[in-house]
Amino acid sequence: MPPSAEAFEAERSHLVAVAYRMLGSVAEAQDVVQEAWLRYMRAADGEIRDVRAWLTTVTGRLCLDVLKSARVSRESYTGQWLPDYFVDPDVGPAGQAEQRDQVGLALLVVLERLSPEQRVALVLHDAFAVPYGEVAEVLGTTEATARQHASRGRRAAAEGSVRHNADLAEQRRVLAAFIEAVNSGDMQALAAVLAPDVVSISDGGGFTSTALRPIIGADKVSRFFVGIAHGSRMAGAVLEPALINGTAGILVRGQSVSGALAITVADGRITGLFQQLNPNKLLVSDLL
Repeated sequence: MPPSAEAFEAERSHLVAVAYRMLGSVAEAQDVVQEAWLRYMRAADGEIRDVRAWLTTVTGRLCLDVLKSARVSRESYTGQWLPDYFVDPDVGPAGQAEQRDQVGLALLVVLERLSPEQRVALVLHDAFAVPYGEVAEVLGTTEATARQHASRGRRAAAEGSVRHNADLAEQRRVLAAFIEAVNSGDMQALAAVLAPDVVSISDGGGFTSTALRPIIGADKVSRFFVGIAHGSRMAGAVLEPALINGTAGILVRGQSVSGALAITVADGRITGLFQQLNPNKLLVSDLL
């Protein structure tokens, strides 16, 4: 079939979702999809039999190129790198607003540890059910090698993942207990709500001072957040409940939106805290 704007627009949200899962950046994902559009419109009549499959393959190849170049730029990034946050209002269990399909932050963080080939193979096959033959075409390799990339990526993701098995109601409860303990400076209460091996990762992007390396362990994480809560930077700040990529979190407002915190929870305790302080990575809903 000949290329058409209508056919492409029907696939745009799917392509952005594919690219965001691979790249963790909405701006980069949109750039990739725009380039896919240009290539689509240049395609010869009769070249494309399945529009979605063709566009997904092109998007995957473009993401692979971006990931290879991104390794250099992210190595020079100031501090820790976290993905873009989708921040929506948390209206609570009653009348819960329908949330868009989101990929969890914990998964996006661990995907950063994979090689570009592993990440592309894993996302395409496991998240979007792209057959290994097509994944191999994206990677420019054999089907057996594509399977190997996905398998290694899956294993690395499992080994490096932060435990997270709580439903949204439990996430809210644990987050509320954490905020209360931090505000009161109650170290004993914090010890009860944080997993012993809890990890805290902060992304300041050079815009604000924060921890440049992950903080690991309940005692160190407790002292870090109590210090923030009682420091001058939080004076006058308002904490608003929010859903961040579909999980419980808080939006911090000073004179403007100044940050967001997302958590992972397992067995009633916080296992991960992901603090986004880079304003360029906060995509806040108009409803907030």
